[in-house]
Amino acid sequence: MSDRAEPDRSTAPEPAVQRSAVTAPPGGVMTDEVGVITGDLELATECADGDVTVWVRYAGAAEWYRLSAADCHLHDPRDHEALHNALIAVLNRPAG
Repeated sequence: MSDRAEPDRSTAPEPAVQRSAVTAPPGGVMTDEVGVITGDLELATECADGDVTVWVRYAGAAEWYRLSAADCHLHDPRDHEALHNALIAVLNRPAG
């Protein structure tokens, strides 16, 4: 997902990743790389040492995009799941 340099895994803990299927709300979601994307998406949040990176991709696609202005730092990494669930609640807007 990330194009940043890989940390030394011998000392760094594995980042926690959560993934969920969502349907973009009307107007879609804004990404840093390609602008607005719409439709059926996959949301992924990655938490490493409290730093959260938020990614989306079209369902079934290989390429991930950063969700604009969504990255944050958690004071308690145990809040990762709650943050992920809040993003699902905001972003998942299936028709009908």
